[in-house]
Amino acid sequence: MELTNYKGALQNTIGSGFNAKSTTKDVIKGINLTGKIAIVTGGDGGLGLEITKTLAFAGAQVIVPARDTEKAKANLEGISNVEVEHMNLTEPATIIAFAKKFNASGSPLHMLINNAGVMWTPFQRDERGYEGQFATNHLGHFQLTANLWEALKKADGARVVNVSSSAHHTSPIHFDDVNYNEREYDKFKAYGQSKTANVLFTVELDKRAQPFGVRSYAIHPGLIMATNLSRFLTFEDFVTIGAVHPDGTPNVEAQEAMKKIEKTIEEGAATTVWAATNPKLQNIGGVYLQDVEVADYTASNKDVESPAGAGGVASFAVDPEAARKLWTLSEELIGTKFDVK
Repeated sequence: MELTNYKGALQNTIGSGFNAKSTTKDVIKGINLTGKIAIVTGGDGGLGLEITKTLAFAGAQVIVPARDTEKAKANLEGISNVEVEHMNLTEPATIIAFAKKFNASGSPLHMLINNAGVMWTPFQRDERGYEGQFATNHLGHFQLTANLWEALKKADGARVVNVSSSAHHTSPIHFDDVNYNEREYDKFKAYGQSKTANVLFTVELDKRAQPFGVRSYAIHPGLIMATNLSRFLTFEDFVTIGAVHPDGTPNVEAQEAMKKIEKTIEEGAATTVWAATNPKLQNIGGVYLQDVEVADYTASNKDVESPAGAGGVASFAVDPEAARKLWTLSEELIGTKFDVK
């Protein structure tokens, strides 16, 4: 019998044995990935670089698709079992070309880590006219997964990990205007919408893919200040999120609270590595993970929108109708059916 995470039905802790301070070294200990193939988008920097190093260290062959291949090769220099290929998540032709080359090898794909992303960017559109954060964080990965579907099936036990965020709590999918054609752009809500899309995609993909041995997971890495994702923030934005007061003085209380939950890159990447490799997740999928554990789901998450730091998974991110609707919309936007069969 197939189990789905519709309405958060599977959002129950499983006793992972790890916690918020666990690192990639902790979660990969004792796991041998020799003979396995992984693709890690954004695998040449930040959390992605740590994920790539960890999987390669455990024996996996890791392929890193990147916009700037020379920069990626420099960042990955000295790491064994790693290849770099060209791909840009906002340029569909490069996604298709990358997947076509991989599929031509005839190799199975055991782990697809949809890690790359942008956050809180100024308003911009991709070459198709779609809002940039939604296009990069969700649509590009949806198209990549669709084009790699046959390789995932070949693995006989593949996993797809979509890196989301607690910021998904700030916005459901606005199906009437997903690309901000009519409403005023809000960089924080746009990011939240894209991260909700990551969770809904995970839920629906797992439902459709589990008969073929493919499972999917959405993860929240935690607060990691050491990455450059917040590089687009202005002074006014820091006031909005409460990091500083309007007069420019630091919000000491907020900063102290952030220090208590801040993670290192090794801690932030741990949940993704755990999702991709740990045998305890073998018979469960479609779930939202945080702090190297399946996140709880409670009735308290029924608010339509809540602060970005809210714990657990929001009800609108595991809603069956929204999950199915997003799948159909995503197919329409990329111009290709994603037939899981």
